[in-house]
Amino acid sequence: MAARDYGQYCGITRALELVGERWALLIVRDLLVGPRRYGELAAGLPRIPTNILATRLKELQEAGILRRAPRSRVVVYELTPFGRELEPVVLALGAWGFKALGEPRDEQVLTPAALTMTLRTAFRPAVAVTLPPTAYAARVGADGLVVRVDGGTLDVAPGDGTVDLAFTAGPGLHRIISGELSPDRAVATGAVEVLHGPGSLLDRFATTFHLAA
Repeated sequence: MAARDYGQYCGITRALELVGERWALLIVRDLLVGPRRYGELAAGLPRIPTNILATRLKELQEAGILRRAPRSRVVVYELTPFGRELEPVVLALGAWGFKALGEPRDEQVLTPAALTMTLRTAFRPAVAVTLPPTAYAARVGADGLVVRVDGGTLDVAPGDGTVDLAFTAGPGLHRIISGELSPDRAVATGAVEVLHGPGSLLDRFATTFHLAA
């Protein structure tokens, strides 16, 4: 019997055998944002030991969940169509885990990939179609995300660009998304800092992105 064989004939059991090992789903989460080089995956998962990252990538590749692909003289890891089928599972798991987040510990960080998936999870297209198109810039430490909402379409990409509102995106942003803090209160308490544009657009952001805690 294989080390990860639970000895049960069941779809859930098989799924856990494929992606249930520690770090596996976080690798999938980051690759759902986009293809990554090995170093980019390691940087996005700062606590993963290099030997574990290498092992998980090999296991996920053997399972047909990801593949190595040449891109402009470098090799990147990307999800296969089979791997991309995990997206609704990851989003649903993120929404479920959001309810139990609690307060962040001092050593916990928010990565751009994690925030990207949180925004995908919290996006409310039925609400967004009733609002004007809006572009936001979310600053995550030294990194930036451009969040564009146009009707029921959401696009989140790394980098900078012309936006309507720019703000810092630390753990405090989760308190806006959960409705725990109103945008005005979040700014007043320093949980979120407006860097550019009218702070009133945070109300639109809170309406567009919401997850019940």
